Amino acid sequence: MKKVISILMLNIIFPVLLNAQSYKLIWSDEFDSTSVDLNKWTFEIGNNNNGWGNNELEYYTGRSNNAYLENGNLVIKALKESYGGKNYTSARIKTQGKFSCKYGKIVARMKLPYGKGIWPAFWMLGDAISFVGWPKCGEIDIMEMVGGGVLGDKTVYGTAHWDNNNTHAQYPDGAHPQPYILPSGSFSDDFHTFDITWDSQKIIWHVDDKQYCALTLNSSLSAFQETFFILLNMAVGGNWPGNPDTSTVFPQTLTVDYVRVYQLSSSVGKNNSEIPEKVSLEQNYPNPFNPETNINFSLPKADYVRLVVYDSLGRKVATLVDGMRAAGEHHVNFNSPELALSDGVYFYKLTTGNNSLTKKMLLLK
Repeated sequence: MKKVISILMLNIIFPVLLNAQSYKLIWSDEFDSTSVDLNKWTFEIGNNNNGWGNNELEYYTGRSNNAYLENGNLVIKALKESYGGKNYTSARIKTQGKFSCKYGKIVARMKLPYGKGIWPAFWMLGDAISFVGWPKCGEIDIMEMVGGGVLGDKTVYGTAHWDNNNTHAQYPDGAHPQPYILPSGSFSDDFHTFDITWDSQKIIWHVDDKQYCALTLNSSLSAFQETFFILLNMAVGGNWPGNPDTSTVFPQTLTVDYVRVYQLSSSVGKNNSEIPEKVSLEQNYPNPFNPETNINFSLPKADYVRLVVYDSLGRKVATLVDGMRAAGEHHVNFNSPELALSDGVYFYKLTTGNNSLTKKMLLLK
């Protein structure tokens, strides 16, 4: 039944709706294979020493016990078991280094788990995290649920996180949440769609195509003008949901029908004046620089990109970009104090599928 519905929805309903908005499907996982596609996803393993910064209780594994495909769905399963020094296991997967996007409609159809201490999430992180860290990289939580209680299993949240003058900022803030509350039943009863529509001016959150939260992007929110990758996970316990209690039932499952990414055809079409005809790498600005500088490059089509900084002896100093990037302009900040660099000449090299471009820059202290 799922296959028939999926085919009908994708080939009949979605083209009608999305073409009216000039959207084009650029990436998806329909989970119709026999195992998690490792060309699209990477498993994150462990507890990251501090529960991924949230004091979570689970140990994430790459085992089929915790993540598998069944009936055309991805199933992430949280188990109560002793493993890796923790009392719970689950799974967390990401597209980092395999797919990322800047702007578009990012949507998943999912049936959520339930119960106290259960924390499923469908979210995105900026590709810059490997260089600038969190929250400077930016984070977009498309859907989070903290289960249990009267409303927990029927309430989801959409949130954006970023850095504001070296301080974590978020919208909506914790004191003024803007959740979506299901009119009846809980999110574990049936499948629902969760998405954002994101462009250079705003991020809008929807559940079942109903808007419930929106963020206007101003100049201080530059993190959201860069590419992001996708994550899916189900945490157990943590600062926000609290720990499971005697009412919490295990195992718990997060069931995902599909994840799809659409972009406006003007963002991917050949006639868009913002899409260059060839790969280009601009001179960094300012140059000379101290302590930081900006590096811009452009792509005529989505491609796998590496942007690496070397010293004058050819030794690698930093990898600024390593992953898929959408067509268009990209902006990367290079912050020398984070690497304790001495002054002198450095080189930055951009490599794509068929191109290799290098430029020189000067750090003066």
